[in-house]
Amino acid sequence: MNTLSSLAPVLPEIVLAVGAMVLLMLGVFREDTARNGTSVGWLTVLLMATVAILVGSAGAERVELFDGAFVVDAFSRFCKILILGAAAVSLILGFGYFERARIMKFEIPVVALLSTVGMFMMVSANDLISLYLGLELMSLALYVLAAARRDSLRSSESGLKYFVLGALSSGMLLYGASLIYGFTGTTSFTALATALKDGAGAQNLGLIIGLVFLLVGLAFKISAVPFHMWTPDVYEGAPTPVTAFFAGAPKVAAMALLLRVLHDAFPGMLFQWQQIIVFLSVASMLLGSFAAIGQTSIKRLLAFSSIANVGFILIGLAAGTEYGVSSVLIYLAIYVVMTLGSFAVVLAMRRKDEMDETIQSLAGLSQTNLPMAVAFAALLFSLAGIPPLAGFFAKFYVLDAAIKAGLTPLAIIGVLASVVGAFYYLRVVKIMFFDEPADKFTQAEPAVRWVMAASALLVTFYVVYPSALLDAAGSAARALVP
Repeated sequence: MNTLSSLAPVLPEIVLAVGAMVLLMLGVFREDTARNGTSVGWLTVLLMATVAILVGSAGAERVELFDGAFVVDAFSRFCKILILGAAAVSLILGFGYFERARIMKFEIPVVALLSTVGMFMMVSANDLISLYLGLELMSLALYVLAAARRDSLRSSESGLKYFVLGALSSGMLLYGASLIYGFTGTTSFTALATALKDGAGAQNLGLIIGLVFLLVGLAFKISAVPFHMWTPDVYEGAPTPVTAFFAGAPKVAAMALLLRVLHDAFPGMLFQWQQIIVFLSVASMLLGSFAAIGQTSIKRLLAFSSIANVGFILIGLAAGTEYGVSSVLIYLAIYVVMTLGSFAVVLAMRRKDEMDETIQSLAGLSQTNLPMAVAFAALLFSLAGIPPLAGFFAKFYVLDAAIKAGLTPLAIIGVLASVVGAFYYLRVVKIMFFDEPADKFTQAEPAVRWVMAASALLVTFYVVYPSALLDAAGSAARALVP
């Protein structure tokens, strides 16, 4: 009985993993039809909602399990609820798409569920070994999802590219972890923080090289420049609902893991890792902003937008403070809403049974589908950081954190990159409202329209009641940076 009660903090992970196995068996022993896949999908969403309640109802104290390799605290709970929300909405967006493409297999929601278990493990990792286990469980499932459309050459190619480059990044991460273990004799984040306090690791060149390799592996997962090369091709080639999944939940998990590693294991090497994060941030903002200008595909534009947003998020991480962590969490929450809403619009870009993902296909949308044009315009203005929309506050908090941490030049570069980014967002708005109208899109499924409308309303009216998100992010940041 004592053993069972001691496992209570990992009940959400247990429920997710056992639920995935049950749903897998349910799918295997039922007739293989699209309806079977959709019913398993809805059961997956219901399971995620149940787990979200379990995560939200847990106590606020920090609990460590399995010899400190797994930790549950306010930070992990905040990120897990965000991951579950992003994953569930992505699945709901995909049901209609997969049914039309005749690939609505029960394996898709089950694999997404197993990927979510890996993300949970990443968020709660407090050891280099548990970090790697969670990362690989998430990544292996994502490789499969990227190639879910086996009748599409682009989908198969994106899955293969993601797998090859992902394997390379995993090798670099493992090499970095082995160097860190070799020079410190421990894989525990808590023990690493103790061994490296008071700048003890600053003069250890081997340890610094290990940290660099570890950060390279994690930078790949968040698609930070120069480890972004897979992102545009995978975003464009993967089925659109899978792309929405990639852009949301795994980004939150990888960023949360990066926060956990740097603040829990290497707080004594702030100066060393801060330089790396500043470089990644500047490179991501600039490349993401400039490379998006010439894009003709809306999915590739959103891929480069995602890279630029990662650069902005890293500004908050570079600050190295509690306020910086809080700003990152606020940005992540707002980013997930904006991204899911944008991909809902992409899923609505369909004429008859064919997806049309070119930016020019949105021409004159305000005359053929005004609600969709208004919703997408709100999301684009928010992504551009125009007040009083939610995206403005997301950028404001990370820039404010950087200035308060003495990183004013980084904040200035962020503002300039934001101005460049505004150009390609506003260009899409101009095409929707001022160009000659193209053919009308087929009416989207109710779920797609609801997600589109809800995300547009959330980014528009965030300013009315921001305190709920601010308070939750603040308490999560205090749990990580006491």
